[in-house]
Amino acid sequence: MKRLVQLCAFALALMIAGCKVVLPDRGLTPLMAPAVWKSNHSSTNEPAGNWWNQFGDERLGLLVHEALGNNPDLRATAIRLEQSLLHAEVAGIRQPNIEATLNSSKQRNNFIGLPIGDGMLVSRYVSHGLSLNTRWEADVWGRLKAGKQKAWADSSAAHSDLWAARQSLAAQVVKTWVALTEANEQLSLARTNILILDITVKQAELRYDLGVSPALDLRLAKTNLASTQAVKEQWQASRVQFCRQLETLLGRYPTGFILGSQTLPQLIPDVPAGIPSELLTRRPDIAASSARVVSAQSQIKKAQAELYPKLMLTTSLGTSTEKLKSLLDDKYLVWSFGSEITQPILNQKQLRNNVRLQEALAAESMLHHRRIVLNAFGEVEVALANETILQAREKHLAAAAGHAGKALDLAEDRYSRGLEPFVTVLEAQRRYTEARSQRVSARRFRLENRANLHLALGGDFLKPKPLILED
Repeated sequence: MKRLVQLCAFALALMIAGCKVVLPDRGLTPLMAPAVWKSNHSSTNEPAGNWWNQFGDERLGLLVHEALGNNPDLRATAIRLEQSLLHAEVAGIRQPNIEATLNSSKQRNNFIGLPIGDGMLVSRYVSHGLSLNTRWEADVWGRLKAGKQKAWADSSAAHSDLWAARQSLAAQVVKTWVALTEANEQLSLARTNILILDITVKQAELRYDLGVSPALDLRLAKTNLASTQAVKEQWQASRVQFCRQLETLLGRYPTGFILGSQTLPQLIPDVPAGIPSELLTRRPDIAASSARVVSAQSQIKKAQAELYPKLMLTTSLGTSTEKLKSLLDDKYLVWSFGSEITQPILNQKQLRNNVRLQEALAAESMLHHRRIVLNAFGEVEVALANETILQAREKHLAAAAGHAGKALDLAEDRYSRGLEPFVTVLEAQRRYTEARSQRVSARRFRLENRANLHLALGGDFLKPKPLILED
């Protein structure tokens, strides 16, 4: 059988000599990763464990794991992987198509015009048959193998997509939890500020009633109080929004009753950035894009093989008899063996254009892969740079809040001694309130940037084993 296939392949090659399409060179200049990150960062530690544990809240870890188990979008991505694996398994089957047939028939024929006695000539025929038919395509040009490779590459891409979705979901949960915690802390600050401003308003009212202070001081004090009350309601709305958003990510009904932490956590000083070249193996979206490039290249091979003839081998083995009990008797054995060669003729131009189309799609997938790699490097560089910038910003805002607190104490003391106008106290209160609020927001930005950095680095998840194509 192997010898026959080789002879047929040689004959077909002579028939279609010169029909191979020469594809243009669409090579790209290799993208070289630097030895170290360009941002001011020196850590090369490997990430270990679940990175969200560094936020110092066990409840956050429970929320992340709940989302990974219940989020409907993530479950849908897992089902798409299952579908892709089944498709790859079907595409990888190279067994002959075998069909078993059992048939039985009775037939009566009347020959009018040929009377026998008072009647006519009648014949009856009984037939029973048992057959086993096979049909198998010899993959001479690798068309079926290319289809198998494409299916497995698509499955590998779906596999990486699932892990990318897991990382993205975990980062969304962390950042939403951070936003919810900031809203809680900002609400606490607003309530404290309202108590302080309420006392200021009462003092202004008393001084106004005594004729010591003008009405302007009272109006300005009430303005500050009303503005702070409005800010409190704004943060209350934000808290409800983030709360329901977090519950949706967890796969829960958005009741709005989920609790977050009351204060934002501190950050550990080190960041496991590694070296740039490791990013190509750690990011699942890069792995998915690379698998899609392989899939597109396999599609080119499949399209090229469509230009060549197809060789089909067929066999039939069975028995045919008038007696049902003789179906298994080898005396009534019948068999056949044949081959079939089909060569497309009139649609050659269409097939050639399809090869060029698949090549163009592969070139596009390569450019898309290059863009994903560049974006990945860019995301890490930006997040690393922001680590330093946001840390300095929070430090300055902390200093500003300290100075604003001392300025407020000084303004109140000088006002009580008649050395400063009331508007100075109000301005000092406003700056103190604003500085504390901005400091909390700066801490949130740092925490969100830390989540973005881990996501850009590929996360700290247990790395999935790559799918292996079996020959």
